[in-house]
Amino acid sequence: MTTAPALRRAALVVEDAPDICLLLCETLRQAGFEATGAETGARALELALSLSPDLITLDLTLPDIDGIEVCRRLRAISNAYIIVLTARDEEADRLVGLEVGADDYMVKPFSPRELRARIRAMFRRPRLADPGSERAEADVLTFGELTVDRESREVTLDGGPVALTRTEFDLLVALMGSPHRVWERDTLARHVQHTDWPGDDHVIDVHIANLRHKLGDSGREGRWVHTVRGVGYRFGGPDGPGSRH
Repeated sequence: MTTAPALRRAALVVEDAPDICLLLCETLRQAGFEATGAETGARALELALSLSPDLITLDLTLPDIDGIEVCRRLRAISNAYIIVLTARDEEADRLVGLEVGADDYMVKPFSPRELRARIRAMFRRPRLADPGSERAEADVLTFGELTVDRESREVTLDGGPVALTRTEFDLLVALMGSPHRVWERDTLARHVQHTDWPGDDHVIDVHIANLRHKLGDSGREGRWVHTVRGVGYRFGGPDGPGSRH
């Protein structure tokens, strides 16, 4: 009796340099992915729809569409993890990439070993409940008009859906799960990533800023995510929700 091989996750490599594309595809295959390359932004968008990849690596310098715009369009049609891999090391590029939905950013030349380590860290995040298990009440977190369904990964606010990236969703769950806790940036990052967050505090701050924007927060005294000066973040501002329903 033979055992069927385990299903491999799908990865999309968006890279116009053939040698780098081959290196990335091989690196991802070694990490357990079925990797497919795309040398243009337009082709990447087509493959994202047809392949439904779990992971996308994205070069910012493409021959047809700017990589930032490609990232924006990919995020609109895909919930895949997106890692930007580029020679553009300007802070503005890095932050804009995160703002439009990238989960991570690596500068070329990159280490294949480090890339695999970062991917493993991302995919260690807890996702859906175990198949066959009964759904627990804690799978749904509700504070006032904000509801988070951890099993379906759906967020509603004031009766309407809120579209979050995977990283933003996991940050919100961490904050809502301990509403009175003040999270230091590096502790919150490790809780979400299960490893040290690559890069500096700008990364976690950008993801939090994106989350707050989507929840309609403004300023430090946000309705939902409150900034604790010099420390980090906690769920709920001074007059925010005080009880779980």
